[in-house]
Amino acid sequence: MAKQSLRRERNIWLLICLVPPLAFMVVFTLLPAVTAVGYSFFNFTSFNREGFVGLGNFAKLTQFPFNEQFTKALTNVITVFLALMIVQNGLGLLLSYALWRQPPGFKFFRAVVFLPVILSLVVVGFLWRLLLDPTFGPINKTLSAIGLDSIALAWLGDSSTALGTLVVINAWRWVGFPTLVFLAGMNAIPDDYYEAAKLDGASGWQMYRFITLPLLAPSFTIIVILTFIGSMEWFELPYLMNGVTGSPAGATDTLVLMFYRLAFGGIGDSATDVGLAAAISVLLFIIVGVGSAFGALQLRRREVEL
Repeated sequence: MAKQSLRRERNIWLLICLVPPLAFMVVFTLLPAVTAVGYSFFNFTSFNREGFVGLGNFAKLTQFPFNEQFTKALTNVITVFLALMIVQNGLGLLLSYALWRQPPGFKFFRAVVFLPVILSLVVVGFLWRLLLDPTFGPINKTLSAIGLDSIALAWLGDSSTALGTLVVINAWRWVGFPTLVFLAGMNAIPDDYYEAAKLDGASGWQMYRFITLPLLAPSFTIIVILTFIGSMEWFELPYLMNGVTGSPAGATDTLVLMFYRLAFGGIGDSATDVGLAAAISVLLFIIVGVGSAFGALQLRRREVEL
């Protein structure tokens, strides 16, 4: 009887703990997702649902002008993913190795590296807009002062530099996250492996290449998947820095910005197409879901058990 009573109490507590988050997920995640799928099969005038069009909204994305916008936005987010993997996560890997070696003051530097992550994105965007201002921004003023006027550009206003500039800003803000993930992975590697390698005469680079990197595979899986999801759903930073239109000339446009414009209208544009926006959200969900699942499957095959 005592065991049954304990089991009953445990089940009650499990229900108390699980029901609220499950209800939250159903109301704010599952129902909106199902609703978006349903909306993608209907034609809308403003926010008024009209006739059933089947796959008509998806077909619109293959027609002018939406095909060009969608292709540009998809190309941009793929470019962002690749760039962040190299710049942000590559730098995070180097910083984590430097902190793992525990140089003087490494605790201070560990806090400094992670500090931008906790800053408000609105604050980050405002500060970087001031720094990059082509007229009075300190970056261009410094370049001009040292005789490099040729590269004192309108960083956010030039289509050739706008996307790269946003990638650098994003990497500056988020580099602390992969740094700490990789650092945690390095700290989890037993010292016995390195001691055995030293006895065999392995160099520092050989230990890093054949011990550290292979055993960091679980950390790489986490970082790659999260970077992919974040890149595909990139919205806040481009919106704050260059607006909902993805200016200049769509150079910073993303799939979520395109969805936002179609669902709620752009600046000075009251025209909306909720059905087409819903179709984009469905395609984005498929891209993120399939891409994440495939990436996780491939990356986990390379993981090494400690």
